[in-house]
Amino acid sequence: MRLLFAITFILFISTPSVSFGHLEHVGERSFHKKPILTGADQVAAYLPYLKGKRVGMLVNQTSIIGNKLSVDSLRTLGVDIKIIFGPEHGFRSNASNGAKVVDEIDAETGIPIISLYGQKRKPSKKDMDAIDIMIFDIQDVGCRFFTNINTLYDVMEACTEFGKTLIILDRPDPNGFVDGPILDMKLKSGIGKFPIPITHGMTIGEFAQMINGEGWLPGKAKCPIKVIPVKNYSHDMDYTLPVHVSPNLNTQQSVLLYPSLCLFEGTIISQGRGTYMPFTVLGNPDLKGLYKFSFTPVSIPGKSEAPLHQNKVCYGLDLRNYNTAGIRKAGKINIQWMMEMYKAYPFKEKFFDSRQSKAMGDINKLAGTTLFKEQIIAGKSEVEIRKSWEPGLSEYKQMRKQYLLYP
Repeated sequence: MRLLFAITFILFISTPSVSFGHLEHVGERSFHKKPILTGADQVAAYLPYLKGKRVGMLVNQTSIIGNKLSVDSLRTLGVDIKIIFGPEHGFRSNASNGAKVVDEIDAETGIPIISLYGQKRKPSKKDMDAIDIMIFDIQDVGCRFFTNINTLYDVMEACTEFGKTLIILDRPDPNGFVDGPILDMKLKSGIGKFPIPITHGMTIGEFAQMINGEGWLPGKAKCPIKVIPVKNYSHDMDYTLPVHVSPNLNTQQSVLLYPSLCLFEGTIISQGRGTYMPFTVLGNPDLKGLYKFSFTPVSIPGKSEAPLHQNKVCYGLDLRNYNTAGIRKAGKINIQWMMEMYKAYPFKEKFFDSRQSKAMGDINKLAGTTLFKEQIIAGKSEVEIRKSWEPGLSEYKQMRKQYLLYP
């Protein structure tokens, strides 16, 4: 009886509030828009799988039930959580981009935290022997170079190897569309592990099904997965993230601009790391006089310790009020900004030169192709650039359909 009450209470506090003033109209009928319920919110759907089991959880600060961390909520229901596995940025998201994260004991719960973004990338035999079942509950942004899908792969590989079921508490994809060149697997790296476009248009649960279905695990093995799908959701819905997904994706605007602006990590142009508005601005000190807007990157502990152009005034574009709804509606990343910045930058030989700063990435690995850099330098049009993404992009879209859980 006590367990039933606890489940009911958790479901009550986790259900998003509904504005009864917001109505959808269909002909002469109207009805209340149903709230999106994440997999984690549907506690009653997966709690029976955890009863009497030693549980491992791959989670971070986005792993919430209502407004409470899922680890804390499930512990109040008596779930025996043995290990917390932490991805990039750590369990409580206090590590900078790309920074190694160490193992520790969580001060709030006393549960061991095993980092999967430090000395190792996947759980060890010792880790897996300590649990009976694994939960993956992390908010993704639907982008190839965001590392959550890499961590998903590594956890699926470990679960397959050691015979554990992986329960995926699914969450919406805030970008929701498919676009960009397909990754040339010769350029496979930590920021591109799969032959997919820049925005893959899938939730974590759907992507896990693709990993299994396409035989991407070693030996084309199949991981035993159980997806708790999102309710009342489709890919064309707007979804505002309730929690920041990382230190440098700290606004909804940054999440929606990220697929377009992260490509600039392979250039001499700052994307605002070292400010409190990352991935919503673009600039460089050498663009003074060409743009009025300016910002100055500085070292911010836990966010950007050594940002590109640190302590230098950068001039460029302010995209904080850019209409990102247009990107979603068109279903296209914006490559016009890359074309504009390259044309404006006076020292062309430096633009894609990764030796200019240790903070810069490899444009070929980010784009997933060597063609993109060549096309920008050659002044190709957007139509010409997009044409080179075919037929790969269309073939991916067709393949993706068989793994979709949502319309």
